[in-house]
Amino acid sequence: MKLLIALYHPFSLWTAPAWFDERLRQDFPDLTIVRLPGAKYEGFERELDDADVLLGWSLKPEQFAHAKKLRWIHSPAAAVHQLMYPEMAAGPVVITNARAVHAPVVAEHILALLLALAKRLPSAMRYQREKVWAQEAMWNESPTLREAAGSVVCVVGMGSIGTEFSRRAQALEMHVVAVREHPGRGAGFAQEVVGARELETVLPRADFVVLCAPVTTATRGLMNAARIACMKKDAYLINVGRGTLIDDAALIAALRDRRIAGAALDVFVEEPLPPDSPYWTLDNVLITPHTAALTDKLWERHYRLVSENLRRFLARQPLLYVVNKQKGY
Repeated sequence: MKLLIALYHPFSLWTAPAWFDERLRQDFPDLTIVRLPGAKYEGFERELDDADVLLGWSLKPEQFAHAKKLRWIHSPAAAVHQLMYPEMAAGPVVITNARAVHAPVVAEHILALLLALAKRLPSAMRYQREKVWAQEAMWNESPTLREAAGSVVCVVGMGSIGTEFSRRAQALEMHVVAVREHPGRGAGFAQEVVGARELETVLPRADFVVLCAPVTTATRGLMNAARIACMKKDAYLINVGRGTLIDDAALIAALRDRRIAGAALDVFVEEPLPPDSPYWTLDNVLITPHTAALTDKLWERHYRLVSENLRRFLARQPLLYVVNKQKGY
């Protein structure tokens, strides 16, 4: 049985460390493991021809045509929309993702962004650069500094990340309203749960709107002009899902006109964010450069998941975190 590893990425942390496949060879001595180094993945189609398992970021339709024996793809990302083309969706290849790997650290990042907005830390840092003691100025800014406790947080998407954030928000006495496709699955750590079709009814109540939904046909452009208009003037929008969840033109217009308080954005349609993006110049936007999932524990967590699923795969047992290819997550 053959495992093909194609995990190079221009960002160094996203590239699997050398010890990753070395440890796999030690733990699975009967498995043939081939790792393709470098950005070009030379020989990818040739190696894919007899691979049973692919560990990689993506697989294009024309490459998929070479996958004669492929039975399982594991993506080290949480989002797998890049794999959801018709040939893959209709075929028997199982896809798993790493949503549980990223959930704890992304949940922390959401919390950090929310508290930074509530306590107006971006303003404080601007005043610091100017050497201004801005106690009075910050108190008079709108919206004013606030407590996280008692605030209403609308969490859109209650997968692993939304669930982990809600658990942490509960400890800080925030009131979480979960918005999920299947509300019958329960509120989890949230105080309320509603269906996706009820999003417009809860947005006017929210002090913070947190996007951590997967990219699907239904969620592309989810936060459009109409839904942004449902938000309170002193509410903040936080996005750690994918840039395509937001209509950028609508959000930028709302931020410029101060129709909402501000936004904290970790993900964008185009990354790196182009220098001419209006987001850079808006003083009510907090930008983090897709760093929500960064942690020194990343690859150890990846290894635990991959090795457990490999053990299950070889034993013909159900895999963890299987993607529903019809739904796209």
